[in-house]
Amino acid sequence: MNASKHRRLEFGLAVLTAAGLCAHAARADEIRLKDGKKLHGVIVGYEDNMFKVKTDFGYVLVEKNKIASIVPDTPVEPAPAKTEPEPRSGSPTEAKAAPEPTQAPAKKEKVPITVNANARPEIPVPVKATPDVGAPALKTSAAAPKTNLLTTATPPPPPKEEPPANREEIQGNLYINHQFGFRMYKAPSWQIIGGAGQTLPNAIVAMGTSNESTLLVVGHEKSTAPLEAAAQAMEKRLHEVYDNYRLISQRKTTVGGQPAMEYRYRGMAEGHDWSGTLSVIAHGDEALTVLGMTFADTDLIQIQENVIARSIASLDFK
Repeated sequence: MNASKHRRLEFGLAVLTAAGLCAHAARADEIRLKDGKKLHGVIVGYEDNMFKVKTDFGYVLVEKNKIASIVPDTPVEPAPAKTEPEPRSGSPTEAKAAPEPTQAPAKKEKVPITVNANARPEIPVPVKATPDVGAPALKTSAAAPKTNLLTTATPPPPPKEEPPANREEIQGNLYINHQFGFRMYKAPSWQIIGGAGQTLPNAIVAMGTSNESTLLVVGHEKSTAPLEAAAQAMEKRLHEVYDNYRLISQRKTTVGGQPAMEYRYRGMAEGHDWSGTLSVIAHGDEALTVLGMTFADTDLIQIQENVIARSIASLDFK
């Protein structure tokens, strides 16, 4: 896959993931610049000596040589609560010991990480502290009774169930995904584009023509928001991705027997005018997203639009 095609795939995948459909608590690192300024956000990528940082206001590119340090935001782990010993039975005169006050958990301090200008930076990962080993064993008043090791041996754990080797397959013009439990029409001229799940975690499959002038990307996202709110957040992201974005139509519909929102649009990107269809489908506690787009500046636009519409309409949950 050449660089231009790879950028088109990343462009289609980015539309599906950048909107952030679910309301998770965001982790924000503190990036300290050499001029004294501070930036709060999540580092999501690194390319050409520049960090890509996701902030509350969008994505920001920061040159590596302008960063003094990076302070990761690590959560504070509460100290384990002390348990109160139970009084011995048969001793009515024994008073119940007053509980000892527990100490407040020590707050972990943010430790700045210096960026080496001559090395490729790595995003820091919080490491849990390991308990001390080598503590002396407590002595008991009575010796432990001897037991037969053959009768007290722990039985071996049951063998782990191996995951199915084939998570997706193609049967003629039908794409079947066993992991997420759906199937849909795949045009004969389309091919599966490898590496979609490795490019972005929530991408399930990407397929399209060999020159990627037509793409269809399926993704999923855990969502606690209502369908319309989630779909509007995704459609709003299209305004930021495309130049001269125009919404052609929107409607409520059903896909695979599930409620869905559909948006048809036009926009400029990668030097082409694109015709696209975005469908956001409610499926349990997830939102399944299907984005189909094709070059609008070719004579094949009507044919490819019909193929995309047929593929989305054919989606069926097993």
